[in-house]
Amino acid sequence: MASANVHEFTDGNFQTQVIDSDQPVLVDFWAEWCQPCRMLTPTIEKIATSFAGKAKVGKVNTDDSRDIAIKYGISAIPTVILFNKGQIVQKWVGLNPEAAYAGAITSVVGK
Repeated sequence: MASANVHEFTDGNFQTQVIDSDQPVLVDFWAEWCQPCRMLTPTIEKIATSFAGKAKVGKVNTDDSRDIAIKYGISAIPTVILFNKGQIVQKWVGLNPEAAYAGAITSVVGK
């Protein structure tokens, strides 16, 4: 991962790192070959830095972690999902502005 604040989630650690997390978790489902996914990376890194200590931010490579991608119905990438207490709070497909992710995280963190 390019940023120290961006975690790598996999089939092996998704349960403990995302579902069982005591913080909200923003998950970016992506793949190496996906150009829009690469375009989203700087936004994900900014969100990870902005919310360090308040929310966890990470990425799932859908080519490497197919089980998680299938479980959450990822049929297009990039797809970003915000989890809180193991539940899906919001899901975005395609490129979205930083404010969309930040606003959703803020609404959960403030609760």
